[in-house]
Amino acid sequence: MRAYWHDSRKPRYSLLVALPLFITYQVLEALEPATRSGGLRNGADVILETAFTRIAGARGPLLFVVCLIAIGLWLVVRDYARNGRDLRASVLALMLGEATLLSLGFGIVVSTITSQLVRPTAMLQSDVAQMSLATRLMLSLGAGLYEELLFRVLLVGTIAWAGQRLLGWRPLVAGLWAALIGAFVFSAFHYIGPYGDRLTTYSFVFRTVAGLAFSGLFLLRGFGITAWTHALYDAFLLLR
Repeated sequence: MRAYWHDSRKPRYSLLVALPLFITYQVLEALEPATRSGGLRNGADVILETAFTRIAGARGPLLFVVCLIAIGLWLVVRDYARNGRDLRASVLALMLGEATLLSLGFGIVVSTITSQLVRPTAMLQSDVAQMSLATRLMLSLGAGLYEELLFRVLLVGTIAWAGQRLLGWRPLVAGLWAALIGAFVFSAFHYIGPYGDRLTTYSFVFRTVAGLAFSGLFLLRGFGITAWTHALYDAFLLLR
């Protein structure tokens, strides 16, 4: 188990286990019927892609995908070369099993903590019930993949790195500050745009607690398990 705990955080496992999320999301997104405002997509995906669109125009989305694949392959190859250990299917299977168990208990833990802080109220999912099964699955997978990439890898990872390297904080202090800031930004993100939810105290606190949980999981277990935990939790919630 010590070897599994160590290896499952490495890029060669973390990124490879997230690859099915990426492929399935891209396929479902491509099949999503287009409207006058474009096809429905995960908001974090749109934010990340916008930077490339401003640079490369109409070729921005393609450039974004190419860069994701290129960076991912580079990290996997570099990690494999440094560690010199064969890939083991058992590690990938255990990672998926761990993420499944975490996703099943995630909502219970987060809602219990939130209920101790504020009075529980219903969390409305606007327009979700009218969406097709494929659309809801696409949004669930996109949340796990792109929201973790944006809010945990880029935001929390950058803040934690800056706290340690630039401010001289201990890893625990830097991680706590990064998780807290990332959680507030993650929660606020869900109320932006035409598909944003109606802001309530309970939903904001719930998502802040969820953001803290995902940030802690990312810092402890890495990107792959966190992405699958998030995706499976959303899928269980939206597909029921």
